Amino acid sequence: MADGFLETHQQQYEARKEAWLRKKRHLPKTALRVLQRPDDEAL
Repeated sequence: MADGFLETHQQQYEARKEAWLRKKRHLPKTALRVLQRPDDEAL
């Protein structure tokens, strides 16, 4: 019984992981934002 339980949960985990990786690959990349420093450094 325990072997079937572990195999089932392992398969479910692998399926969730694969779906997450597929979704992650198709997300748009966000560009790094450069912070703008004020001209007057006293601010």
